[in-house]
Amino acid sequence: MNAENKKNTKHVIDDILTECRLCGHACGVNRLAGEKGVCGAGAQAQVSAELLHFGEEPPISGAAGSGTIFFSRCNLRCVFCQNYQISQQNDGREVTDQELAEIMLGLADQGAHNINLVSPTPWIPQILSALGLARKSGLALPIVYNTGGYDSAETLNLLDGQIDIYLPDIKYMNDKTAVRYSGGVSYPEVNQAAIREMVRQTGYLTLNPAGAAIRGVLVRHLVLPHNQAQTDQALNWLAQEFGNDIHVSLMAQYAPRHRAVSEADTFPELSRALTSQEYETAIDSALALNLENVFIQELSASQAYVPDFESSEVFQDTDAPAT
Repeated sequence: MNAENKKNTKHVIDDILTECRLCGHACGVNRLAGEKGVCGAGAQAQVSAELLHFGEEPPISGAAGSGTIFFSRCNLRCVFCQNYQISQQNDGREVTDQELAEIMLGLADQGAHNINLVSPTPWIPQILSALGLARKSGLALPIVYNTGGYDSAETLNLLDGQIDIYLPDIKYMNDKTAVRYSGGVSYPEVNQAAIREMVRQTGYLTLNPAGAAIRGVLVRHLVLPHNQAQTDQALNWLAQEFGNDIHVSLMAQYAPRHRAVSEADTFPELSRALTSQEYETAIDSALALNLENVFIQELSASQAYVPDFESSEVFQDTDAPAT
């Protein structure tokens, strides 16, 4: 973070909760006064679960597991969200910044390779405060920002120097599709600006000698049935923008969940899992673009990674990691 950013950061963070514009919605609500925007986030962070996660991409989980904090609420409203219990039904507990710092330190004490912040966008002010407290108490692990990719590039600038690894989605290349499935107006524009800013800050993914990530960007793309996520276009944009060294996780784990099940008549195109042909076509697109750092999954991942945040064990089976 440069000197000018350091000078302005506290002032900007103080203003965020009174006129929230953390993401592409730019709601402008006063969260301190109880106003709620699209995500419904308030003044205190909400956490649903914290655990060592061994089912992320190998460089993220490492050998020790990723110290994952699942935040409640999300700035996107994906109709097929696997985490809908916490992202849209908002299960979870409020925590102070000090309590959030203690969660981070507790995961470090368990041997976590990193601190993995899932759906962090609504909680950037609280996270920055908690990180400061945790680092004063000795936290020295890489910090992973695990996001749906609908982050304001201007807000991401506040994280420059605070985040080591960015793990953004590139969900759609078509604005109409993004609005229909996730409520994200101008998602492609916002998402692409965000990924550019993330790469500017941290560069391409860097691994330690053991193969675990220590810095950089790994872009995730969830392949949807009937090519609803415009996979070929998403991969082409990444290759054109960043070259073939960019790390990409080509995810096969789509399974109908949430409104894709309860409103199957409205979203019939999302009412089934991927076929092997659909996923092979996605892989072929990556190969044709000469992308050299692509993680792929078995189709069985659609079952292995279905979480249950009402269970004492959020993930029952994580034996199908990306390879």
